[in-house]
Amino acid sequence: MTFSFQTQACCSQTQARAGIFTTPHGQIETPRFMPVGTLANVKTLTPDQLQATGAQMILANTYHLHLQPGEAIVQQAGGLHKFMQWSGPILTDSGGFQVFSLSELRSITDEAVTFRSPKDGQMIRLTPEKSIQIQNALGADVIMAFDECPPYPASREAVIAATDRTYRWLERCIQAHQRADQALFGIVQGGVYTDLRQQAAKQLAEFDLPGYAIGGVSVGEPAALIEAIVQATTPLLPVHKPRYLMGVGTYREMAQAIAAGIDLFDCVIPTRLARHGSALVQGERWNLKNARFREDFAPLDASCPCYSCANFSRAYISHLLRSQEILGYTLLSIHNITELVRFTQSIRAAILEDQFTERFAAWLQPDPTRSI
Repeated sequence: MTFSFQTQACCSQTQARAGIFTTPHGQIETPRFMPVGTLANVKTLTPDQLQATGAQMILANTYHLHLQPGEAIVQQAGGLHKFMQWSGPILTDSGGFQVFSLSELRSITDEAVTFRSPKDGQMIRLTPEKSIQIQNALGADVIMAFDECPPYPASREAVIAATDRTYRWLERCIQAHQRADQALFGIVQGGVYTDLRQQAAKQLAEFDLPGYAIGGVSVGEPAALIEAIVQATTPLLPVHKPRYLMGVGTYREMAQAIAAGIDLFDCVIPTRLARHGSALVQGERWNLKNARFREDFAPLDASCPCYSCANFSRAYISHLLRSQEILGYTLLSIHNITELVRFTQSIRAAILEDQFTERFAAWLQPDPTRSI
């Protein structure tokens, strides 16, 4: 089989599992954090630097690559892997998130979403069929069904309409999908309404797809609601398929989602924080532009094996950031991605030894500052 998912170990006290997701371009050891490379590039990093972080699978975005450079050019180059010189697995988002994020520039019907391009103002019509056509041309290992992501807050009626439309669009995506070497994942929507989420999960599971995602979280709702959604939805997704929580990449949210049975995560947090001068260090966020780092000659994290921590001091990185040198953003991106990959790797190791709840108890506890 081109695609398979094998569970290697399960936690005796939660639904957490360690597994292997096999794709045409390699295996992903789960649970795993996946860096985001929207435009076929994880910002400021070369493929070699990215590989050194421990990243195994990365993301690119259908909508943005359709605008620039266009899927035809990527296809002429031999597909995304050759175009960006990344040999590992790639996942492409469907463009559905832009239905949410470009709300002021688009209109939605059952047939299609029409966008006004933020680049040049031209009108772009994106249907489920067109999204799949673009993704087939891009050639990623995993492609996502076109979906409608409702905002938060949204009325129950609006969320029902978006969830029903997502289901109908999935049917059209399945019909349009042409490549056996690409795994089409369905996306569970339903807003913050648990019963709608559960109904959608059951309906999608009937399609027996290669994998499933939970979408429409981290769109403005309280973090505690994300946890409730994931806990209610994940157990209803097929146990023998990979489960992907879209757009989540904080320590606590990943740990709690893994406890519910999630395998894959993505988020722009590590590179976005780097561009703002912040480092992720053992669960904390440090602003390296702060004065306290100007004469701090220790590595960012002495326990971190990344290139940045092995070679440079906090003072040097602080200097680069104050000077607006691109290398500073690169070094922070290397470290931040390594940090989140290492976090999920350490959880995987704990699951294999059935020590997950003991070693990660602090991250599995509710945050007293949060409320639903």
